[in-house]
Amino acid sequence: MAIAAAAVVVPLGVLFLLSGLIVNLIQAICYVAIRPLSKSMYRRINRVVAELLWLELVWLIDWWAGVKVQVYADSETFRSMGKEHALVIANHRSDIDWLVGWVLAQRSGCLGSTLAVMKKSSKFLPVIGWSMWFSEYLFLERNWAKDEGTLKSGLLRLKDYPQPFWLALFVEGTRFTQAKLLAAQEYASSQGLPVPRNVLIPRTKGFVSAVSHMRSFVPAIYNCTIDVAKNQPAPTMLRILKGQPSVIHVHIKRHSMAELPKTDDGVAQWCKDKFVEKAQRSTPAKVAPSRPKNGATPSDSDHKKE
Repeated sequence: MAIAAAAVVVPLGVLFLLSGLIVNLIQAICYVAIRPLSKSMYRRINRVVAELLWLELVWLIDWWAGVKVQVYADSETFRSMGKEHALVIANHRSDIDWLVGWVLAQRSGCLGSTLAVMKKSSKFLPVIGWSMWFSEYLFLERNWAKDEGTLKSGLLRLKDYPQPFWLALFVEGTRFTQAKLLAAQEYASSQGLPVPRNVLIPRTKGFVSAVSHMRSFVPAIYNCTIDVAKNQPAPTMLRILKGQPSVIHVHIKRHSMAELPKTDDGVAQWCKDKFVEKAQRSTPAKVAPSRPKNGATPSDSDHKKE
């Protein structure tokens, strides 16, 4: 089985590397030749070019590994996905959460304009990191004294983005592990806070900054809760490369930016309250299937309404 998987994965990896370098070259040429003349045109072209690369990774999780992403959303959220600018916040369960986000974005029709707040070191990764840089991902050093200005300028730069975009932010600031959960539970107990069971305590500085600088041109926040189905193995990049499936539940709730408090402290508390709700969530409620977007069939993805 391992030999058979390698016989498929290795050629696919070489193909991804070569096609990625071609995409990077096209992005670089457009950045130098088109962006100085029209930033809007550059962004529209880059969205299409970047999406061609990201689709290869969506195929990897969706078709090669057969990972099933089941989405639970109310009607308002479902209708709005991909049709508006949105700040997307989520818990960070595994090393493929970003791929899950790309699957959701592709199903919603905005894969090429999906951005994220990333570690600064990510932009130096060949192909993926370079493409993210050309696509205006925000790269931070995890040092607020240095990152505050970088985040502000990056957020305001999106004000004239010509097409609906998602900006993803993992507000826990790190990936979930049992050791980190234990530390979060000890901290919550010492501070008299609700003790989390399934998520970590959010770090709200980045979220507060994002809301402060984006509320004038971003109408919505999508609050996502990612969870692995019970009795299912946790998805990892290694499992995906081996073609091993998993089932992932994603609960999405749209919140109007206008409903958030006006003060920074109020916004921070709103974020913490939403993560308390995540901590209390257990298994998904029974739901009725809804029609997938963009003509997708039920085998493409499972979209469900709460």
